[in-house]
This record gives sequence, C-alpha cells and structure tokens, in this order.
Amino acid sequence: MIQYDIIKRPIITEKTSIQKETHNQLTFEVDRKANSVEIKKAIEDIFNVNVAKVRTMQVKGKSKQRGRIVGKRRDWKKAIITLMPGERIDFFEGV
Repeated sequence: MIQYDIIKRPIITEKTSIQKETHNQLTFEVDRKANSVEIKKAIEDIFNVNVAKVRTMQVKGKSKQRGRIVGKRRDWKKAIITLMPGERIDFFEGV
C-alpha cells in the first residue's frame, strides 16, 4: 500500500485538540486493512516525525433513519498516534 492510501484524513475535534496539546497525540482515519506497523511507517514518511506508539480501533457506523427508510453509515478505523517528545505536526500553521 502507498502511504497516502493508508492515512485518509486527520480527525480534528475538541477532544483531539486537547490530546494534541497535553499528550502529544494525533488522531487519524486510516484504511481498515492497515496494521499498526504500516500506519507508523506511513506517518513517519509523510510528516518526517518519529512515532512512539500507535493505537488503533474499529469504529462501527451508526444506523440512521429517514422516515421509513433505515440506513447505516460506513464502518471505519481510527488510529491514535503518540509522537516522541519534541516532535510535532501542525495542520493549521497560518490560521
């Protein structure tokens, strides 16, 4: 797999912002078939940082209803990346 196929997008919420400031952790949506070793290598290659730890979890899609029609959102995989002390990634540098 190519690194840009493994890492899909960063997840930016209030909780992930607090994790970034306090614990030097970032959260990404990743490919469902990727394992922790592949995710670690992809992050290190794309952002030129050293990764200390990678934790992954499967997120189940919610079921949604619109009138009588019931549907389901897709399942996805989330990875929480812990960076080495002194390393950082800035998504919004100029904002």
